[in-house]
Amino acid sequence: MNFSLFCSALVVPCRFSNTLATKLVERHRKSKLASHTREEAETKDTTVLTAPRDYKFVYPEFLPDPTWWKRDRIREKLEREDMMRRRSVIEIPEFYVGTVMAVESSDKYAPGKKNRFVGICIQRGGHGLRAGFTLRNVIDGQGVEVQYDLYNPTIIRLEVLKLEKRLDDELLYLRDAPQEYSTVPFDMEPVVLPPGIAVPINTMKVKLGPRPWHERWERQELKGVEDLGLPERFYKRAAEVAKPWQKHDLMRDYRLAINEDETEEIMTDVYGKMQGIETQQKLRRRQGPGPAK
Repeated sequence: MNFSLFCSALVVPCRFSNTLATKLVERHRKSKLASHTREEAETKDTTVLTAPRDYKFVYPEFLPDPTWWKRDRIREKLEREDMMRRRSVIEIPEFYVGTVMAVESSDKYAPGKKNRFVGICIQRGGHGLRAGFTLRNVIDGQGVEVQYDLYNPTIIRLEVLKLEKRLDDELLYLRDAPQEYSTVPFDMEPVVLPPGIAVPINTMKVKLGPRPWHERWERQELKGVEDLGLPERFYKRAAEVAKPWQKHDLMRDYRLAINEDETEEIMTDVYGKMQGIETQQKLRRRQGPGPAK
């Protein structure tokens, strides 16, 4: 076989394939599958909503677990989608540790198949679908704490009765405080916060009861607790076991938090989707409850 004929046999299929590919691309551009033309793409508004700076404190559960061996980007994205679907069904209001809340959940053992609990939020934590919070109240002279999963499908309604913050990230020391600090009436009327007003911070100091306590509160830097009045040896021991250098450990802070770039990306995505969900919720509130079934 002639060498020139052999080379021409190789060139022809290549030219044919290039021509076919060009025709397919042009056909796709003219078909309905193309979302926009080149001129529309150049004039398309590419404005992206930017989340407020404090948005990560309002919805902290959307941030993933910073522990690197527990992370899975695909799972985190799927969880955020499920969380958005849940928020489109039930309104989850803004709340913090120290907020007085009422939770209505379905309970097959309750007489009316529903259970309503009112209490002070003493703890909030978790990431993704595992996020939760704990409410505390005093009922018949006995301290009662109920822990809820924030995205539990058995929760029917979440209501904020008094929106406020406390000086500490957790209020577990209320277990060792007098009962009046944890008592909330079940028929408490909601305290409406005027729009545009920042969330108030309750600077109340709690006086703990006598020892023994559930934890060594003198070893924790608590801002919402009065002077414990312990002997000097307790504070001396607390100073010996303290680790003040952790406040300035930048690598420890880096390992315990999500970096700013990823936080901004996640919160921007959450902010954009929450705008649509809040619009739907406003429309439902205007329309009012549907007909009774």
